[in-house]
Amino acid sequence: MSVPRILVVDDQLINVQLLKRKLERHNMMVISAYSGQEALDAVNAEKPDLILLDVMMPEMDGIEVCRRLQAREDTRSIPVIFITARNTKEGKIEGLAVGAVDYITKPIDLDETLARVQTQLRFVSINREMVDLQRRLVEARRSATIGAVTQGIAHNLNNLLGVVIGYLDLIKTVAENPDAVRKNTEHVEKAIDRIVNIIKQLNLVVTKTRLATQRFPLSQLIEGAIQRFEMERNLQEAVFIDNPAGDLEIASHVEVFESSMAALLHNAWESYGETHEGTRTVGLSVAIIDGGDVPMIEIHIEDQGRGIPDDIRDHMFEPFISSKHTVGVGMGLTMARHAMRHLGGDLILEDRPGGGTVAIAKHPINPVKGHA
Repeated sequence: MSVPRILVVDDQLINVQLLKRKLERHNMMVISAYSGQEALDAVNAEKPDLILLDVMMPEMDGIEVCRRLQAREDTRSIPVIFITARNTKEGKIEGLAVGAVDYITKPIDLDETLARVQTQLRFVSINREMVDLQRRLVEARRSATIGAVTQGIAHNLNNLLGVVIGYLDLIKTVAENPDAVRKNTEHVEKAIDRIVNIIKQLNLVVTKTRLATQRFPLSQLIEGAIQRFEMERNLQEAVFIDNPAGDLEIASHVEVFESSMAALLHNAWESYGETHEGTRTVGLSVAIIDGGDVPMIEIHIEDQGRGIPDDIRDHMFEPFISSKHTVGVGMGLTMARHAMRHLGGDLILEDRPGGGTVAIAKHPINPVKGHA
């Protein structure tokens, strides 16, 4: 976010000056107003990011100012922190009921005020990121070639936005408990990260440009995918590798290849289920298929988990079809198969003899016409 614009409203000049000096020292632009009407005029003219609003003012008090701001769609989202001399429970509830996000009691503690302002500005930044992600989702849906994917993404994004809003509501109720605020903020950030990942996945699905490929040692690409998987899972040496391809080079897109293989490794790891207590084994092997029109490699990723559930066997590559119940999952197989096909290959899943699943990712050794 650029330099935050803070509107300070108080009929006492000294209070405005103290707050202005404190906030400006921390790289904030302060706009001053000394009455309720001046505050409304300043909002129209300056569009502040946050308002520090005194409750007790002549003619139009802070409660009425906040009511008017809440009544307008273009100002409803501006957070208001009340400054009040009333420290009663009833007074605080009244302020929160008309739309304030927080309150500060007089005499003003400047350090506490700064901390509360910074916290609310962080929420403003998160909200803007969410709005931007929604805008990008709408734009992507217009150009999507796979309607089911975009519908699934919209559904999952709405779920995640519900998670974010829920934790923001919790934060409002525990504003005086820094540990609780910090913990709930971490949940918000994790949900935002999931939203960002969904948007990244959508960008891959809807892209119509050909991926730029370069030649890489296959062993380097596989190692990069495994490192990514193990880092995200906080694991070490979780994958057993059998790579007879040696120093074979293939023409691929490193980011797309590694993210697809990492998704398959995640899927294999999760196939054991949360209650699994034994050793989890994920194997990776490579085979060269040279009998068709295009020389291909096959990368086999196998597990000894629960196998493919019968209820999703015929739909396992559809977006958000998953045996897991966590919000924000269900795109891994969809994106991995789309990526392999975009690179000129394919992805299939088969039952593993003796139990479990084998994911077979097919990839051309050389660039395929129309994919390079």
